[in-house]
Amino acid sequence: MKELIIDLLKKNGVNPQLSQYIGYFTLICIVILVAVLADLISKKVILIAVEKLVKKTKNRFDDIFMEKKGFHYLSQMAPAIVIYLSAGMFPLIKTGLHKLSLIYLITITIIILFKLMESIEEVYSSLSISRERPIKGYVQVFQMIATIIGGIMIISNLMNKSPWKLLSGIGAVTAIVLLIFKDSILGFVAGIQLAANNMIRIGDWIEMPKYNADGDVIEINLTTVKVRNFDKTITTIPVYAFISDSFKNWRGMSESGGRRIKRPIFIDATTIKICTDEMIEKYKKISYISEYMDNKSKEVDEYNKNIDTSQTANGRRLTNIGTFRNYVLSYLKNNPEINQHMTLLVRQLEITPQGLPIEIYAFSKNIEWQHYERIQSDIFDHLLAVLPEFDLKVFQNPSGNDFKSSLLGVNNQKF
Repeated sequence: MKELIIDLLKKNGVNPQLSQYIGYFTLICIVILVAVLADLISKKVILIAVEKLVKKTKNRFDDIFMEKKGFHYLSQMAPAIVIYLSAGMFPLIKTGLHKLSLIYLITITIIILFKLMESIEEVYSSLSISRERPIKGYVQVFQMIATIIGGIMIISNLMNKSPWKLLSGIGAVTAIVLLIFKDSILGFVAGIQLAANNMIRIGDWIEMPKYNADGDVIEINLTTVKVRNFDKTITTIPVYAFISDSFKNWRGMSESGGRRIKRPIFIDATTIKICTDEMIEKYKKISYISEYMDNKSKEVDEYNKNIDTSQTANGRRLTNIGTFRNYVLSYLKNNPEINQHMTLLVRQLEITPQGLPIEIYAFSKNIEWQHYERIQSDIFDHLLAVLPEFDLKVFQNPSGNDFKSSLLGVNNQKF
């Protein structure tokens, strides 16, 4: 085309040297014009047509890819392709045009691959399986590999060397590369183990005291796991730490349908005593243990039939602490907010300087924190309130007012 333009100029009497310059300039203008036209057609015609077609389809993937401007980046390749193909028309700058346009095309290709993988990840994240098998780490690995390959191709293009020769020459810097990408490599390997063993998912409540993490997992990527703590702070933990260190995952509790209640009431040991006949008759009127008291009284009377019961130590006796323990058990069995299909017991622990612990071990049906705390509080509110009905008291260390009252009592006795 250049020669044709020069011949036309020479036939019209233009100086040969000037014809050469004008021919080059004209050819450059034509190439730029074609590149601009290619850009306009790809963006104003083809891109708009593709976007209209995408909106009509039911497939969600192409909508996300369009939102991430994947098709927009594809359209930007048109002018670079025109320049690359027309570089042969300019022998003096052919090599430079080839290199620049190829670098541009490689860069755009890497960006498109990034957008493609991000779209795949977003579509996958909408599936229920994504909570169990997140792929963000794998997406980041693919992006890292694509970036490395793209970088090698760009460098080999600038150095006029084969990418394979360049790869064979970087063996000496492998140690440096491994050091730079240490966290990524460890994270990738740990991520595979986490996914294969189903150790952690998005949404899991985990505890990891070493990193002050106590909350829900909100993100799992190539190198880190993000945890939103219950105080709304965010803790970032290296992925490989979940393989090398211990942590607690509360998923089992969530899936079991019950949340454990394990708390004692400390009874003042001085209030524990054997039940009198009056106490037994009073306890029989309590609906939760009326049947228990009837049966137990008959059992004790039958056992003591041939025993001298004039001494309290002889025979079997009912105690207020044992009766209260059975009342608590019956109360929990009749509580609609306690899971009756899981472990339920009321036990007496070893006596301590703070009194005799009567521990409740049960599971609430509702595992949500606020409901769980309400259920637990309601249970202990009730038990603490009815404790005096069994002639029992909660152990409590003496306060300043107790000492003050004691001193006042002593002073009043003196006078």
